[in-house]
Amino acid sequence: MSDLNAQFTKAQADVKTLSARPSNDTLLELYSLYKQATEGDVTGKRPGMLAVKDRAKYDAWEKVRGTGKTEAMQKYVDLVSRLLKK
Repeated sequence: MSDLNAQFTKAQADVKTLSARPSNDTLLELYSLYKQATEGDVTGKRPGMLAVKDRAKYDAWEKVRGTGKTEAMQKYVDLVSRLLKK
């Protein structure tokens, strides 16, 4: 598990060095996997219609509900790795 933690920490730093900005969908996927890995399932009320950005983040996080911390960390690491290869 500590190896995965190290990879996850490195991926968090690596994502900030991407040469091109990922698509909004990819950014939401990164966000949702990060939040799932660090906080677990989404909580609280879904933001209202006028809070478009917050609502999109909430919905993306909701899609990964039930994903375990380890699995979310691995998916995050894998996604960042794919982005770095582009």
